[in-house]
Amino acid sequence: MALSTRPEGIYPMLYAYFTADGTLDRAAMRRQVEACVRNRVHGVALLGLATEVAKLSGSERHRLVEWVAEDLAGRLPLAVTVAGDGVPGQVEFARHARACGASWVILQPPRIPGAGDPQLVPFFGAVMERLDLTVAVQNAPEYIGIGLTLEGIAQLARAHANFTVLKGEGPALLVRRIIEETGGKLAVFNGRAGLELTDNLRAGCAGVIPGVDFMDRQARVFDLMRAGGESEAEAAYREILPGVVFVMQSIDHLVCYGKRLAALRLGLGRVHDRPPALIPETFGLDCVHRYAAQLGALS
Repeated sequence: MALSTRPEGIYPMLYAYFTADGTLDRAAMRRQVEACVRNRVHGVALLGLATEVAKLSGSERHRLVEWVAEDLAGRLPLAVTVAGDGVPGQVEFARHARACGASWVILQPPRIPGAGDPQLVPFFGAVMERLDLTVAVQNAPEYIGIGLTLEGIAQLARAHANFTVLKGEGPALLVRRIIEETGGKLAVFNGRAGLELTDNLRAGCAGVIPGVDFMDRQARVFDLMRAGGESEAEAAYREILPGVVFVMQSIDHLVCYGKRLAALRLGLGRVHDRPPALIPETFGLDCVHRYAAQLGALS
């Protein structure tokens, strides 16, 4: 089984941008990819909650993977989130992502109400054993409503050699416990738009999967922390923290305001929402414009 190198760093989760007629915006997706490359992030992620994956059809998900992989052209590693309630569907999509050039995939749990370890451990295990690439699991019960326990995560890690990455969504204290419980076997990435970035890295996180909005500053913080420049990293993190707190009030809030903040910094035009979507308020838009002016353009 040929597995990719253990991933680390800042992997921005791309937003899904739409045209006025409701279709995916090819140019806007390419603009995000090019900005990621220029700003020296460590990888790119796709089809997570910030990409509004639940609003996308199967063909649209395939198309986004193909577009992003084509535009990246191997310049950065690509992590693709795999959603779906059936094992065959997840396996097929993961293989498609691999064929397009994905370095690793992130499995989302099936949307089975009340599912826990008894349902999720065998489900994830059945997908993992059919794949020949690095696999992560997204464990975000606070946002998805379904998740594994620490023991379930450890059980999967013991049983499947290609399960080497975990995408968590929680406080740095919880992340630290996960790392301890799994004996450091998993490269743990947190999300939450990059909240607690420096403490996540101190806790042992391999990296963070935020949005595109603050990715340039977050990549710098990561690089400074890894180089031993902790004081400088903390100063850089403090500069963006109010904005990160603003966008990360909820997933709907992130998709509404974080996506608009990224659009301003990318030089994109009007953001068109695909319903159902949170309607932006004037005060919220004023906040977005203020943060965009403070941050400047994504070069």
